[in-house]
Amino acid sequence: MTHLVVDGLVRTFPGHPPVRALAHVSLAVEQGKLLAVLGPSGCGKTTLLRTIAGMEPPDEGTVRLGDRELDGPGTHVAPEHRAIGLVPQEGALFPHLDVNRNIAFGLHRLERTARRARVDEMLDLVDLAGMGRRRPGQLSGGQQQRVALARALAPRPELVLLDEP
Repeated sequence: MTHLVVDGLVRTFPGHPPVRALAHVSLAVEQGKLLAVLGPSGCGKTTLLRTIAGMEPPDEGTVRLGDRELDGPGTHVAPEHRAIGLVPQEGALFPHLDVNRNIAFGLHRLERTARRARVDEMLDLVDLAGMGRRRPGQLSGGQQQRVALARALAPRPELVLLDEP
């Protein structure tokens, strides 16, 4: 079964001249498979991931995850309703929140005990147990990347996108 289907994505950024970041991009990824998108800087890799995640609306084309259309004519599902985890290149951690609260950010629907247990599970997974009270600025770059990964995985997304992992 194909899990992610991207068909004919077009994304153009306004400007003089406008910049076409995606020109009719199509791909399909089966459940449980990995796909790497390779290319030079500025070719649209990040825009593709951000469009799949719902942060950039496409000008044309469709995005389907399982049996749900996320983007298409008259359809745009908000990023928080897509069940997609995105780990951006720079990690994008909240510097004013400790590691625990960064990981728990997308878990607001869970009760406090379940949220705490999931955060602990994610800290163990990324080998950062015991570091939950540290702020991102107190971590190495690699540790910050692992916190960003834990935050993306914590809500149990259907799909995880890694930008320059």
